[in-house]
Amino acid sequence: MEIQQINDTRRGYFEAVEDGQEAGKMTYTWAGDTKFIIDHTEVNPDFNGKGVGKKLVMAAVEYARTNNLKIIPLCPFAKSIFDKVEEIRDVLFS
Repeated sequence: MEIQQINDTRRGYFEAVEDGQEAGKMTYTWAGDTKFIIDHTEVNPDFNGKGVGKKLVMAAVEYARTNNLKIIPLCPFAKSIFDKVEEIRDVLFS
């Protein structure tokens, strides 16, 4: 499964693609230059139970760490991942 990121000055998204098919997408909006808001995560029903949503969140965490950014997880799914996985909370905006 490949995770791609599309980003512009105001918003962007991470997209999971497998065998040419979109498995899931997680959208975000920039909140200044140093943080972004994860606002929606959606998984194609054909890929339910395969960890696609978590992979998208982890890609956002990796992006935040690499670029010294913080994340505000307003999406309930993304927030649930941050609640469950303590090791990624270093990128949470507080």
